[in-house]
Amino acid sequence: MTSRVLQNQSCCLCEASGFSLATDPLSLTICFGFDTKASSPPVNSHSTASDPPRVRLFDLDLVAVDFAQAVTLLVTEATHSGNGAKVVATPNVDHLVRLDGMPAFRARYAHADYLFADGMPLVWASRMLGRPLPERVTGSDLTVALCKEAARHGWRIAMLGGMPGQEATLKALFAKTYPGLQVEIRCPSMQFDPVGAEGNAAAQWIREYAPQLIFVCLGMPKQETWALHHAPALRGGVVLCVGAAMDFALGLQRRAPLAVQKSGFEWLWRLGSNPRRLWRRYLVDDRKFLSLLWREWRRSRDASN
Repeated sequence: MTSRVLQNQSCCLCEASGFSLATDPLSLTICFGFDTKASSPPVNSHSTASDPPRVRLFDLDLVAVDFAQAVTLLVTEATHSGNGAKVVATPNVDHLVRLDGMPAFRARYAHADYLFADGMPLVWASRMLGRPLPERVTGSDLTVALCKEAARHGWRIAMLGGMPGQEATLKALFAKTYPGLQVEIRCPSMQFDPVGAEGNAAAQWIREYAPQLIFVCLGMPKQETWALHHAPALRGGVVLCVGAAMDFALGLQRRAPLAVQKSGFEWLWRLGSNPRRLWRRYLVDDRKFLSLLWREWRRSRDASN
């Protein structure tokens, strides 16, 4: 029964955007994850540990590795020191829709060192377009895995995010959830300007603390703006732009069951959990993704002719 409801909702979204599930392979792929084309190797498949394979999708070079490989890659990068930190962003459907209306910011966003596809629709799109990604790599999952790695290795981590005044509460939760983890937290004001005085002060705080991992949980585009602006002046390590991942990592918000995550309908779970905040994003704004996918498909078709 649940599966039928989800399928009906997907059909409605596709048909409202002008796609026919009966005849359009694009719709079949994005709604249900069916592969409609043979897979081809990812771009720069002759890769190294420091230069992983990537595929070009939606004008972004997405890292084409599975989750375990992504963690291994970032664990290696976390120990590098010197001039600048590596920047990680995790584009999802909402990011792509918003980036389409911000061309100047999109150009900066594309310069993140590692872009991991956070969302099954991007994985489905990659398969349909013949540039397959192995699986999605979410910011929430990376945060949990890397916090565990940091506790195991004795690394320092910094968290930039949360509501003002929550530092002590969040630090206690980290100590309980990840025993032994060395963490410092800075909760910015609601008027936080990534490139203003408060953003500069946060960067100076991180330079002095010198963590191996910096998690920026400010939401897009603030977190990416801060990371890309300040990372070159940091003392190594990795800056991860991960949105609400801190809440999930601490159990303050519940993730969807694993089966729902793998099905590609985690967005529906989140919508049901917080409809007042998320209804417009998922039911109105993000429908534009189908148009972006159609444009990408036509571009690929024209390039192959």
